[in-house]
Amino acid sequence: MTKAKSTPKRAATKSASRSAAGKAAKAPAGRKAAGRAAPVGEPVAAEQSAAAQAPLRETFSTVGNPGSRFLNREMSWLSFNERVLAEACDERNPLLERLKFTAICGSNLDEFFMVRVAGIHQQIAAGVQTPSLDGLLPREVLKLVRDQTHDMMERVEDTARQILAQLEEEGIKIWRMDELDAAGREEARRHYLDQIQPVLTPLVVDPSHPFPYISNLSLNLAVLLEGKKKKEPDFARVKVPVGVLPRVVTIGGRLMLLEDVMAAHMDELFKGRRVQAAYLFRVTRNTDFDFDEDEAEDLLATVEDGLRRRRFGDPVRLEVTQDMPARLLGYLQERMSISPRDVFQLQGPLGTSNLMGLPVDRPDLSFEAHQPHLHPYARREDEDIFGVLRRRDLLLHHPYDSFDHVLDFLEEAAADPDVLAIKQILYRTGDDPRLLGALRSAAETGKQVVAFIELKARFDEQRNISWAKQLERAGAHVVHGMAGLKTHAKVTLVVRREEGGLRRYVHIGTGNYNPKTARLYTDLSLLTSDPALGADATELFNHLTGYAEADYRHLLVAPHWARDGMIERLEREAEVARQGGDAWFVGKCNQLTDPAMIEALYRASQAGVKVRMVIRGVCCLRPGVEGLSENIEIRSLLGRFLEHSRIYAFGNAGEPEVYFGSADWMSRNLDRRVEVLAPVLVPELRGEFLSIMDTELSDQRGSWRLREDGVYEKLPGERSAQAEFAAEGSLA
Repeated sequence: MTKAKSTPKRAATKSASRSAAGKAAKAPAGRKAAGRAAPVGEPVAAEQSAAAQAPLRETFSTVGNPGSRFLNREMSWLSFNERVLAEACDERNPLLERLKFTAICGSNLDEFFMVRVAGIHQQIAAGVQTPSLDGLLPREVLKLVRDQTHDMMERVEDTARQILAQLEEEGIKIWRMDELDAAGREEARRHYLDQIQPVLTPLVVDPSHPFPYISNLSLNLAVLLEGKKKKEPDFARVKVPVGVLPRVVTIGGRLMLLEDVMAAHMDELFKGRRVQAAYLFRVTRNTDFDFDEDEAEDLLATVEDGLRRRRFGDPVRLEVTQDMPARLLGYLQERMSISPRDVFQLQGPLGTSNLMGLPVDRPDLSFEAHQPHLHPYARREDEDIFGVLRRRDLLLHHPYDSFDHVLDFLEEAAADPDVLAIKQILYRTGDDPRLLGALRSAAETGKQVVAFIELKARFDEQRNISWAKQLERAGAHVVHGMAGLKTHAKVTLVVRREEGGLRRYVHIGTGNYNPKTARLYTDLSLLTSDPALGADATELFNHLTGYAEADYRHLLVAPHWARDGMIERLEREAEVARQGGDAWFVGKCNQLTDPAMIEALYRASQAGVKVRMVIRGVCCLRPGVEGLSENIEIRSLLGRFLEHSRIYAFGNAGEPEVYFGSADWMSRNLDRRVEVLAPVLVPELRGEFLSIMDTELSDQRGSWRLREDGVYEKLPGERSAQAEFAAEGSLA
């Protein structure tokens, strides 16, 4: 994006290197670079530094069926989690951040079992014989998953133990009860009695007390008590109240695991009984519930009922400590009807997802605090945001640019007496009060407020239900979703009365309206008063709320237009290549699994189109195969921030065309969700998008290349796209 002449200092920070496509779009100077940013249609040569000579680290293969032209989706996901684990093992990252990456690995695996593995179990139970994209049957995929996840979970916990040992060398130690002296043990006992035991509920199993329900992802102690009238010990379950209490507690200045403190004091909980032993275990359940939306008269009530049913999904994984006796393990398996192949005997700590943050203040062991930049054109003294947007569009690159600008836009709209209507799609909202407060105050002051709240956003259903009820009480028009579809688009429309008539202002983004994740995820926001995009946004909301037929001029909206629009543009590139022209496509998304899009990329490659993509997570396309995909390069980029933005750019015979928005190239996004991909209509902004892609495709620090054989290899070098974006700040 071109810098105004009034900000020469900022403009001077740009690199002079430009992509060929960026020049065609008359883009300004590119981002600062450790080396030349490679043109978007060309491969990047690795810099020959000392780091470049280090051996490449590889993950296990994503191939399930070696004879297939597609990679296995589940294996590809596990390979992604392997790359996250590599960040936890990377000694260039600070120790506390490495522990967070380990926790992310554990959290990712939890969701993988709750949704993907649970889905495979359901397919097998239903007798499904339909092969996956790569030709494997569900039972074959489950075997691969079991083999890989047993190994991965052991390594995740081993990595956590190694990092905790290194933290101990830095003075951050998690103490065990047997390491405390007499005074320390007494202090722990008082803390347990005062702060922990009142929260606990002992549940003994006997003829009058059935085996208790074990909630999803809960940590539990299996307590063996000396039998009263028989030789066999009695079984009791005590839930470790993580969430109510922190997993890591501070007692007398020492850090201790909550379950260790509890296990050492079970005799206090079961007074009059002799406690023989206590063993930790954890259960993962199927949380992927379905319901008949066509039969649901009240979608909100139906989703609430589904959340209640989700709690009782079938167990799909049982984690236990290695010291658990075989008889007790067999008892748990029998009671929860779980296969021995779905039991994970681990050294611990179980539930690494709970280790996201230790209660310590050690900035020297964390990433340097990141302060988002304020956009130079959004810092106004005598002009409101609407005046700014009448003169120019604003492009924001989060988290490098502050998400506060989006919240300011909404708050100004809510307070402005000339604003007549605010319409917004909310998918994952978070709990920040500014967004909810802006919509409530706008509704309470008589503005037309339409909140399209997607109740079916997995694991955020309860929060979204709460928001829906609060906004309805404030007088907003709340739409609870569309039958058969999830609404995943990120769009806000503001209608304002101005001299000469009504003007529409639009925000389109790649990420959710969630200020918390906007500090952790890389996303893009466009604020504009472009009349054509405003008209299309109006069509979108009329379709969502009134099922009116939509006639879009520029937006590509799923499920009806997005896939066809993307394929049409890839086929146009293929025709340019066949005519001998410079044809290329660069893209960035989170997942690539849709067969039709993969086949379209294969056809483009075979025609001679140069395809380069950054795909953070799952990728089922097999690149670099002669005669199929030799012109396709796939990379995965990981780092401090979660790469989340989606960009799709086409060479278009020298007049690049760029789209961005909410849709990954997955069948669920293109067929079963309402998604929006918006064109970048301003040439200088197109140049900025292409500059972003140049920088990310030149990254070395967090980049992995997907090979033809399905193996990801770590790229050598130190150049970091995220570090460059963080240092540079606002796009324009």
